[in-house]
Amino acid sequence: MSLFGRVPADGDRLEVAGAAVTLRVNRRARRVSLRLDRTRREIVATAPTPRRLSEAAAFARERAVWIAERMAELPDATPVHPGMTIQVFGEPVRLEAGSGRARWTPASGGEPARIAAMGEGEGYARAVILMLKKRALAVLTERSETYAAMLGVAPPQVAVADAKGRWGSCRPGLRGGPASIRYSWRLALAPFAVADYVAAHECAHLLELNHSPRFWAHVRALVGEAKPHRAWLRAEGARLHAFGR
Repeated sequence: MSLFGRVPADGDRLEVAGAAVTLRVNRRARRVSLRLDRTRREIVATAPTPRRLSEAAAFARERAVWIAERMAELPDATPVHPGMTIQVFGEPVRLEAGSGRARWTPASGGEPARIAAMGEGEGYARAVILMLKKRALAVLTERSETYAAMLGVAPPQVAVADAKGRWGSCRPGLRGGPASIRYSWRLALAPFAVADYVAAHECAHLLELNHSPRFWAHVRALVGEAKPHRAWLRAEGARLHAFGR
């Protein structure tokens, strides 16, 4: 009998050992498998065909201990509260209680930059995150415009979102309009060099909508070797996504 009372579908979710498990079909897969998605903080149970999704769900139930062990490896969620100091593009920023709209005070006189926001709990976190989104948009827009100019292409439209699957994405312009690049605002929590690499990566897609040798040549011309930055994101990405959870 199905765990869902029906034939499971691609995208269905279940809970195993307190963890969310998402069922996915990947027709290139050769077998049923499980993997930890550190960014989404969930387990993905993959089947090569829709018919085998029931098998993938059953396999996840059988591997409850493994799932619990993998979830325990994830960084703890990081609640946002006044008094904590965070890193924003590699620079310390102190969070403070305030009144009225959230505001950003630049570093000066040996004091770190500050974000002052009102509210408590989730309300306070939302206000701080809104300020971080604004900061991320400003910095990543400037870097995108700089790299677009270096590549000899028109500047893209830039936006930020809370994407969980990608740090950035690039879409070509339609009917002569500008291309668009969307970044994860959580790049504001990464070192500047890492966020800068993502901007260069996405801007290189303005010339090459692929990951060909020519694409990577453009990236290297802009920021040098990509491997250290890619490695940092793989190692620390889950921590960035735990912020504010």
